[in-house]
Amino acid sequence: MKRLLPFMKGYWKEFTLGPLFKLLEAIFELIVPLVTAKMIDVGIANGDAGYIWRMGSVLVILAACGLGFALTCQYYASKCAYGFGTALRSALYRHVNTLSYSAVDRIGTASLVTRVTTDTNTVQSGLNMMIRLATRCPFLIIGAAIMAIRIDLKLSVIFLIVIPLIGLLLYSVTAWTVPRYRENQNKLDNIARRTRENLDGVRVVRAFSRQKEETDAYREDCDIYARRSVYVGRIGAILNPASFLLMNLGIVAVLWFGGVRVNTGHLTQGELTAFVNYMTQIALSMVRMAELLISLNKAAASAKRVADILAEEPDIVDGGKEAVPVSGVPVLTFKHVSFAYPGSREESLRDISFSLNEGETLGIIGGTGSGKSTVANLIPRFYDVTGGSVQLYGEDVKNYTLDSLRHLMGIVPQKASLVSGTIADNLRWGNETADETEMVQACQIAQAWEFVQSMEHKLETKITQGGRSLSGGQKQRLTIARALVGMPKLLVLDDSMSALDYATDLALRNALETKLSGVTKVIISQRTTSIRQADHILVLEEGACVGYGTHEELLEQCAVYAEIYHAQMQ
Repeated sequence: MKRLLPFMKGYWKEFTLGPLFKLLEAIFELIVPLVTAKMIDVGIANGDAGYIWRMGSVLVILAACGLGFALTCQYYASKCAYGFGTALRSALYRHVNTLSYSAVDRIGTASLVTRVTTDTNTVQSGLNMMIRLATRCPFLIIGAAIMAIRIDLKLSVIFLIVIPLIGLLLYSVTAWTVPRYRENQNKLDNIARRTRENLDGVRVVRAFSRQKEETDAYREDCDIYARRSVYVGRIGAILNPASFLLMNLGIVAVLWFGGVRVNTGHLTQGELTAFVNYMTQIALSMVRMAELLISLNKAAASAKRVADILAEEPDIVDGGKEAVPVSGVPVLTFKHVSFAYPGSREESLRDISFSLNEGETLGIIGGTGSGKSTVANLIPRFYDVTGGSVQLYGEDVKNYTLDSLRHLMGIVPQKASLVSGTIADNLRWGNETADETEMVQACQIAQAWEFVQSMEHKLETKITQGGRSLSGGQKQRLTIARALVGMPKLLVLDDSMSALDYATDLALRNALETKLSGVTKVIISQRTTSIRQADHILVLEEGACVGYGTHEELLEQCAVYAEIYHAQMQ
């Protein structure tokens, strides 16, 4: 919880004033039994209707003041809790975006979504409940006990027996439920993960007619979560009836022994009524205390999960230099680069070296799992090398700030990903200030303008989340155009032309060579036709370089490349 305290900044006033007004409400509530006792002992006993009306008016005033204080407390509690929740959620989302790919892979996307949404809401609700009840309930319990002792010390022994018993009950139940609530939140991660997988892969699920199997698996996860939640809920539900049972037994004892003391003249009827009212106040406060503890237990479990993410230090950190183009030095250099994914015993890349000057093109080819995309991920520091170095303009990329480093690059990932909005909105991810002319030019180079201009609203055409309203080839061309809008110095295409037909592929490569001749390019492809004109070609097999040179050189010297080429040409 200490890690979450900074997010209370700006809301400490509400955090302080909320309980204060709730305390005032509790004070007025403690006065009510005394006024009721006076009405019985003086007004009703003497038949004084005027006194009864006056005391009744006092009760109305006390109730109105208590309502006003309660509403004020609720206002401050809501402002503090929702402000805290907003700050926490925003900070958590920002922090998640600083985590490296390896951290996201290890924690899981579904778990991160659950922690940003469900867990932050639970912590927010717990804070709201704490402001409203954390001071009121203990104050009422202690205050009612003191007031009862002032009325009759001997009869108050019942309080001293019942209250510790209820306290022991509360402690026992909460100590058992806290770890179970944390486990239940982990089960909720499984549900979120399966939901995300099924929604992302809905076409695959239907293509293989797996709806029933996936539905059954989802139902099983939900049933497990439901059974565990019900089980924990049943234990937690013991608090209310058990607390009421103990307090009602206490009230019965008060009425029994109190009646005896009334008969002996040690206690008046009004004082006995006030004593029972105080007992009832303690009972209700104990029940609310139980509800508060359950809410705080859930909030504590969720707070631990949120704090764990905030404690996660990014593996990729900014360097101290701004990345700027430098003439006369290679744009991109790999020096004996090796890399192994976290938790993996085997290296995905081993001793990879090459150098690219301004305007040159590097083609990378190899079989599935040979490490092609890993090379692409190391250039913008999505991962850091485990051996050797990656240099940009003669400087290790680790020495550059991430923003300046990636600002010089245009990255087109293997999986074409678009966001909901217009085509122009997506293109401006590459350059927020891009005008229509720049976006049209980028679309023309990426061979996307042909289908964009045929749409009714052209660049203002709405596309659905993930670009599901577009074909695979259209999405790939738009993602290439998005990278080109930023006018990169280094363009990395990670197998981003796989969905294009050969004619469009050829037209795109020709446009890149003629209109972006000064841009250094790294093209990863499964097709030899896509990279045969590259200045250098890197052939990978099981993470190692098995060939490096031009197309003609590799046909003579590299059996792996020659095999790929001849197989595709046939």
